[in-house]
Formats: sequence, C-alpha cells, structure tokens
Amino acid sequence: MITAITKFAEWKKRRDERPKELAFTFGEQDQVDALSYEGLEENTDHLVIDGQFVRTMFISGYPFMASSGWLDSLIHFNHNADISYHIHEVDALLALPKLNRKITELESTRRALMRKGAIVGSEITDPLDSAMELRDKIQRGQEKLFQMSIYVSLRAETLDELNKVTKMLENALAARMFNIKTARYQQLEALQSVLPRGEDELNQKRNLDSSSAALAFPFMSSELVQEKGILYGVNKSNNSLVILDRFSLHNANSIVFAQSGSGKSYATKVEILRQLMQGTKVIVIDPEREYKNLAESVNGTYVKLSAKSKEKINPFDLATTAHTRSDLSEHAQDLTEVISLMAEGLSAREKAAVDKAILKIYDKAKKSPLLEDLYAKLKDLGQLQLCERLEKYISGTLAHVFNAQTNIKLDNRLVIFDIKDLPESLRQIMMMIIANFVQNQVKAKPEKRLLVIDEGWMLLEHEESARFVSGLVRRARKYYLGVSIISQQANDFLHSEYGRAIASQSSLRILMKQDTTTIKGVVSEFNLSEYEESFLLTCGRGDALTIADQNHVAVRIIASPKEHPLITTNPAELYAP
Repeated sequence: MITAITKFAEWKKRRDERPKELAFTFGEQDQVDALSYEGLEENTDHLVIDGQFVRTMFISGYPFMASSGWLDSLIHFNHNADISYHIHEVDALLALPKLNRKITELESTRRALMRKGAIVGSEITDPLDSAMELRDKIQRGQEKLFQMSIYVSLRAETLDELNKVTKMLENALAARMFNIKTARYQQLEALQSVLPRGEDELNQKRNLDSSSAALAFPFMSSELVQEKGILYGVNKSNNSLVILDRFSLHNANSIVFAQSGSGKSYATKVEILRQLMQGTKVIVIDPEREYKNLAESVNGTYVKLSAKSKEKINPFDLATTAHTRSDLSEHAQDLTEVISLMAEGLSAREKAAVDKAILKIYDKAKKSPLLEDLYAKLKDLGQLQLCERLEKYISGTLAHVFNAQTNIKLDNRLVIFDIKDLPESLRQIMMMIIANFVQNQVKAKPEKRLLVIDEGWMLLEHEESARFVSGLVRRARKYYLGVSIISQQANDFLHSEYGRAIASQSSLRILMKQDTTTIKGVVSEFNLSEYEESFLLTCGRGDALTIADQNHVAVRIIASPKEHPLITTNPAELYAP
C-alpha cells in the first residue's frame, strides 16, 4: 500500500509541476497514472487505498502544561495507526520579537479589563505568565523554540470501523486535553505529510519550547550502549544491544524487583558471569542455595554456613590491626546494630553500654576480640539483663555460630555464602554479619567488587538490619564496591523508609514482571509511564525494564548457550534423564 501511495505522490508532484499548456494533454498512459487511479479513491475526510480505508488527522490543540508521558495515549493507541512528527527549530532572533508582541497584546488586554473593573481570568494570565517565562529562558539560553506538527493516519477495513477508531482516538486524546481534527478536503496532503519523506504539506504547526518538545517523544532514551561495560541483553524496542558499565554511573549499586519465577536470580547470575570476565570480584549472600552450581562452574569459593559448619565469621573482625580511630568508631556503630538484632532490641542505656564495651575490648585485644569478650565486659558494666539475652550465643545452642575467629578469605574472584541451612531467626543476623565482614575487607583493600544480597527484603524486617544495609549502600561507592539487592517483595521494600533510601542510592534499577498488588508502588517510586506500567504487568520471563540513572530501556536478558547450563535452576533441565 505504501508503494502505491508513494508512486501516486510522485505522479501528483510531477503533474503539478507540468506547464499549464500541457495540463490537459490526453494520451499520457504511463504505469504510475494507471496504478494510482486504480488504487486510490479520494473523499472529503478519508481515502480508499487498495480496498483499505485511510483517514489522516492532525493535533490542533495542546494542553496548557506539558508533563512526562503527556502523549502516551497517542503512542500506545492499540489500533492500526502511523504517527508522524515534524519538528523545526525557530531562530531566537525571529522568535523573540513575535513573543514580545504577543506579551504586549496580552498585557494590554489585561490592563483594559482591569480599567473596566472586569475580572481578569486565567485565559489571559496563564498565557501571559507562560510567555514571559519562556522569553526569559530563551534570552538566558535555557530553552529553544520549536515548531511541531503531529499527524496520525488511521487504517481500517470498512468505513464504519474507521469512524469507530477515529472516535476512540478523539476520546483518548481529549482525556489528556488534546484536540485532534480530521484534515477535511486535504486528505492527500495530510497523507503525504505522514510518509517518511520529511515533507509537511499540511503545515499544521504549533510552537513548543524544547522541554515540551522533548516530552512529546515516546522514549527519552531508546538505546543504552557504553564503550566499557557488559552485555545485559537485547533492547526490545529496536533489537540493539544493551551494554552498561554500572561502575561508571553515579554509583555502582543496583536493586532488582520481580515476582517469583520472573527470572531475577537468572538475570543476576548472567551479570555475575560477565562481571567476572571484566575482572570484578563478586561476593554473594545466597539464602536459597541458587548459586552453588555457578560457584562450582567457575571454581569459586563456596561457603556453607550453618550451626554446625566449620567455616566461621567473627563479627568483630576488622581485617587489619592497624585500624584508625575513625574506622573503629564506624565499626562499633555497625556492631551495635548486630548486637541489637541478636538481643532483639537495645534500650538507649544498653546501646551506650555496648558502644563503651566495644571500644574497651578493642583497646586491650592484640587480635580481633570475640563475642565472649564483649559478653564479659558487659557483665563487668552491670548489664545483666542484656547478658541474659546474649547467653545463647555464648554457652547455649548457638555458641559455635558467631563466637569464633574468622577462617574464611575473600581472595577468590567469586565467593558464595550459602545460609539456607541456618534457622530463619538467624538468617537475618548472618546476612548482616557477612555484609559487615565484606565491608571491612573492602575498606582494608579497595578494589572493584560486587556484593549481591539475594532476598534482600529480609534485611528490612527489623530496624537494626535495615539501618545497617542502608548505611552500607550509602558508603559503598567510597570503596569501589557495588551492592546489588534482589527482592520479590517490592511493596514491603518500598514501604520502608530505609527501603526507599536504598532505592534512591541505587543508580541501576532492574524491574521485572510485577503483579497488580505491587505495580502501583513501583510506578510511583520510579515515576514510570503508562507504557512502562503495562510492560511490567505483561512482560515475559527474562524481560526487564532497566533504569540506569535517567535512561529507561526495555531489555530481554539472554544467556549464551554456554552460560545457560551454568546458571539455570530449572528442575526440568537440571534433573532431566
């Protein structure tokens, strides 16, 4: 159909350019004439091309205020429609005199109404204020002025269907305060304005500043390609590659929100493999034993922590004996949060006692002190009730879990901490201790590292752990560390004050499939458009909306045939005969 239209347009242009004396010459039977007349029928408000009914319309009225996604209802109109934008920059030297003349007219009208004692309505004051603000911004170089034309060509099999679709489009745009009109008696010119030739024959222009013109486009950034980065997947809008270096962003932190079974752990393992190839060291806290196969595949260190395991992490390990007073002060605050979680909460007096005890045991210790040293010092300080709550970690059933020197090293490029065998009540404490251990190691020897915390929503269940991980995310950038937090409980995460703080401190956000109970919170927190909301509700397994700083890209995360067997957790693939 487009070929026929284009040929007809070329024929019409040649016909219009012929000398008048040849205008009515008969006998010119070229193929273009025959094809065009047989394939096209022109009517007042529509065309019939090869049996299809086509109507071209133009936007004639715009809302007073432009906002993000203000043309979403047009871009996502779910019917056969071709949309054409024509945009031309206006020279400021030509625009300013016209703008000043319009301001003068509006100001004169306002003063005339005031002299008469009449009420000056918003139809005068709003355009006047807007014009004056635009003039000032153009003079300061903050804005430019453009002329924009927007045309929409609708197609249908019957005239009734075309009229119905036209009404639907008018109603959809009217809800956003847009006015759209049919190009009556100009359907040929209107259709040619939609064709990909850059010719605006209908010439229905509207002045817009650069900010408003930018908001008219459906994607602020349809591509995300950085020279030094890893491949995250394929851009779903144009099939380009999404290549991103998270360490080049404002910070290297990320969050991943997804329903269970949407592929969040799979996507994370794809990133881990590619980060390893870039020389990044990766540490993973794994509550569900999903990374064991990955560790074995790349000869990583796999640490299985349980009440009976031989591997130990000492919460008091500072990774270096030559610590400064500021290091110790910061470490003492983090340890206080750990002790508070162990003791199921601390009063203000108990917090002060714990802080004092920590500093004293470090002053006397030749190597990293143990939990039993803190316990003894608290007894000396008269904190008997607190000691009772800590008793189970010293001489009770959990005596061998946290009260031992560290015998784990982070010198491998991949280290997995498996905490699945720990009781539910201890998982949160262990996640904090591991994260604190990693933080201290990173401070002692800063290098490019990634800490992945799966099921991160667990850390938000108590204020102590939530406050700790929020501080960790905030400080990570100073030590060349990126923290990745994965959670399927998006609502619980974003309803927490600390959860929102973590989200705001994460330059990379990977949003996968959501359900109707979580989507509103996600849309509100990340200011998503209607299209992005619909995408997250309907996208398939492995699809994600990637937000890197201010760039939004829909991506399909794909592993190579050699990567897939290393990271899949699909039982049908793992246990197939």
